[in-house]
Amino acid sequence: MGFLGDSQNGGSGGLWGCLRGLVRRKQVDSANSNHSGHHQLAKELTVPYLVAIGVGSTIGAGVYILVGTVAREHSGPALTFSFLIAGIAAALSAFCYAELSSRCPSAGSAYHYTYICVGEGVAWMIGWGLILEYTIGGSAVARGISPNLAMLFGGNDSLPAFLARQHIPVLDVVVDPCAAILVFIVTGLLCVGIKESTFAQGIVTTANTCAMIFVIVAGGYLGFKTGWAGYNLATGYFPFGVDGMLAGSATVFFAFIGFDSVASTAEEVKNPQRDLPLGIGLALFICCSLYMLVSVVIVGLVPYYAMDPDTPISSAFASNGMQWAAYIITIGATTALCSTLMGSILPQPRILMAMARDGLLPSFFSDVNQRTQVPVKSTIATGVVAATLAFFMDVSELAGMVSIGTLLAFTMVAISVLILRYVPPDEVPLPSSLQGSIDSLSLQYARDNQVSRKGKTKMSTSIDASQPLLGKNKAAVDYPVIEKQEAQGSYILNEENRRKVAGWTIMFTCIGVLILTCAASNLGLPRLLRYPLCGIGGVLLLSGLIVLTTIDQDEARHTFGHRGGFLCPFVPLLPILCILINVYLLVNLGAATWARVSIWLLIGVIVYVFYGRTHSSLLDAVYVPTAHADEIYRTSRASLV
Repeated sequence: MGFLGDSQNGGSGGLWGCLRGLVRRKQVDSANSNHSGHHQLAKELTVPYLVAIGVGSTIGAGVYILVGTVAREHSGPALTFSFLIAGIAAALSAFCYAELSSRCPSAGSAYHYTYICVGEGVAWMIGWGLILEYTIGGSAVARGISPNLAMLFGGNDSLPAFLARQHIPVLDVVVDPCAAILVFIVTGLLCVGIKESTFAQGIVTTANTCAMIFVIVAGGYLGFKTGWAGYNLATGYFPFGVDGMLAGSATVFFAFIGFDSVASTAEEVKNPQRDLPLGIGLALFICCSLYMLVSVVIVGLVPYYAMDPDTPISSAFASNGMQWAAYIITIGATTALCSTLMGSILPQPRILMAMARDGLLPSFFSDVNQRTQVPVKSTIATGVVAATLAFFMDVSELAGMVSIGTLLAFTMVAISVLILRYVPPDEVPLPSSLQGSIDSLSLQYARDNQVSRKGKTKMSTSIDASQPLLGKNKAAVDYPVIEKQEAQGSYILNEENRRKVAGWTIMFTCIGVLILTCAASNLGLPRLLRYPLCGIGGVLLLSGLIVLTTIDQDEARHTFGHRGGFLCPFVPLLPILCILINVYLLVNLGAATWARVSIWLLIGVIVYVFYGRTHSSLLDAVYVPTAHADEIYRTSRASLV
């Protein structure tokens, strides 16, 4: 049989073939891989560009409203701690993204990592969910820009007629031409080139950051001048208790979503092993620092119960005699929305391109413009759909669907880190065109093994002739090669057992997290059922953590993917905490949101079954052990010379 993998018949028919197709995994892109002749993306980005993408995609206009809502309903003056806890929770996912993006620096973000570590079926669902996230997210952001622009020009009716919102009685919809035009402008900018569009996003993000710094500095001056009235309350610093502060953390956690856009540009980074972790980390640190400083100032200026839930920052300055500050704050909110719009549209064409490269979507989406080195067709398709939604639909009610796509991606990235560390893929798919090289190398190994076995037989015969029966142990001493091979045989057996234990442990840990979060969140369950379920989930979770901490990580983790990148610390604790937090947030998003997302996911299943599964680039792939992949490529190149 040579060294062919057991899973090489991924395209076999029947139910078993379909199930095996769901778990087939692709190879990390390397110097040997290509993308079916498509042009590559331009490697133009460095750390400052990545920070601009991360900060611009994360800090939206929501922070200008969120501080008032969360302080009034959940945290009170402890809002700063809510942002800190949410930032730490987001950092758990950021650590996982940093490792995987530096090890597997290709377009596709969470979809790409899931395809490499988990399998095609789950990767498809993650990619399909991300498409929904970025489409609805971009449309919702675009529709939020026109009201802020109107406020800058004097009021709701101050925009020109061709930009103002109009009600169409026949369709009973409110159209927003301004939102659609802005989406088309951003789409055109993204088609020009990644460096140019990111530079523009950096300018807009800088304007937003300056507005937030103004709030911090001017608000701090007012606070010291007036004595920080918001902190001199009889209710204390935690009026809603620690539970309220944690509830506030769960709400503001979504203000940190956006740093994953940095990972989607991995293929366009000059030095991904160094720059991607730095870009993700610095972007998250800057966002968390700005959020915390703004919350410290605003909560101190006005008592939390007196905050305006719609315009908390503007009203806080107005109550202290600085009505003119509302213009600066509105500029900040507008630029924040524009930057977030760019951050929402930027990743989706690259995800579409990655899925098309893998054969799961039509090749139309994988084309890269030769001059700009940007997936122009995917970008235009994304812009047209987002502009249409922004023009016709009020997508604010669908905003919860964005959160599901993001949290599912965060969860699978954390699971992928565990898989990479404990059970990394030990087989890689090679194109069927290399079958000749695989067969020749397999025959060569078979001959070498046969010669080796003959040599061992002659050696054992001469030993047995001089020392019959009792000479076996001495032979192992006189011939250390035999002893080493016997030891290696024992090690391989133990390694197989270790991989099995680790694989099952990761699966049961995830099941434990799901049981625990569902039972703990469902207060309607009877206590006799809820508490035992929480206990079962907790036991599975803690047992999994203990087992994974006890057993060794796979040695192949050092050579998997690209070397020299960032390593996630505190494995397995950190990824498991990340999974727990994200699943808890997923469970608490509400039944209505899940019902809407389920329809989209069902459509995705149909598309995959009738198109993606039958067009996958791994349909006829031949799986070989990872250790022999480079040798096969060398043999193939040598045969062509």
